[in-house]
Amino acid sequence: MTRVVAVTGGTGFLGRAVVAALARTGWQVRLLVRRSADHWPCPDHEPELVFGDLLDADALRRLVRGVDAVVHLAGLIKARSRAEAMAVNRDGSARLAAIAAATAPTARLVHVSSLAAREPQLSDYAASKRAGEDAVRAARGDAPWVVVRPPAIYGPRDKETLAVFRWARSPVLPLFHGPESRVCLIHVEDAAEAIAALCAGGPTGCVFELSDGQRDGYSWRTILDEAVRAVGGGRPVIVPAPPLLVRLTGAVAGLAGRLAGRPSILTPGKVREMLHPDWSSAAERQPPPALWAPRIALPDGFADTVRWYRNARWL
Repeated sequence: MTRVVAVTGGTGFLGRAVVAALARTGWQVRLLVRRSADHWPCPDHEPELVFGDLLDADALRRLVRGVDAVVHLAGLIKARSRAEAMAVNRDGSARLAAIAAATAPTARLVHVSSLAAREPQLSDYAASKRAGEDAVRAARGDAPWVVVRPPAIYGPRDKETLAVFRWARSPVLPLFHGPESRVCLIHVEDAAEAIAALCAGGPTGCVFELSDGQRDGYSWRTILDEAVRAVGGGRPVIVPAPPLLVRLTGAVAGLAGRLAGRPSILTPGKVREMLHPDWSSAAERQPPPALWAPRIALPDGFADTVRWYRNARWL
């Protein structure tokens, strides 16, 4: 019989890739959406749509009734306040986890968090993602669950890392970290395949981190060099950015967003995340190799991403 998986956040950047990965591996996808979409990543696979959001308990019950697994991707990456972030990333996660435990108690819940949750003191976002993880643990009881913490995700359709490739064409590039700082990255297809694999089986009651094959991460200089190579840039001058200047930029951007009444991706908390020296991972924190292993190396992933950006006329 066809397995059914309920997915929240399936129309976003990572969500579309996850829906495609689930469809490729034989799942029938049931998707929580606010409105219909005119394009899906799998033309041959039409997901079942449930209209609603994380505040709608009736919609959540319809979403999870009779499913074999639940993938929770929906969340805020930027918010106007800590309370707004908590309302979605903590309270929405708790509501879904509790309803799934009551309505489909044998369904496996894959809760997609963030590597930022490892350091909740850094930002409202990081704190809300850790709080979401804790809420899922509390709500699930004996029902199976697993938490996935991806690092920075890049790839086709990503609007957030597009700025990195635009900067890479500039004659002068800022360097935010010294050579000892490490940042894990992962291509969106690898992240999606990991989530799909954890949906199908594996340990329960675990928190797993993801990364590409470079689990100890990259220096910012390596990331810039690979971005320049991917866009076919020249030899830019790379200038260390004083942390004080970076913090001041985050403070100004965050204030401007509050005054304008809209959330900003660059805030003092996001700057603290950016300047944190250790976003590496380790083999023991990752899913079992027999279940999933990353395939896409950084040079290939950046080249693939730039091709997509250019074909879509984003770059």
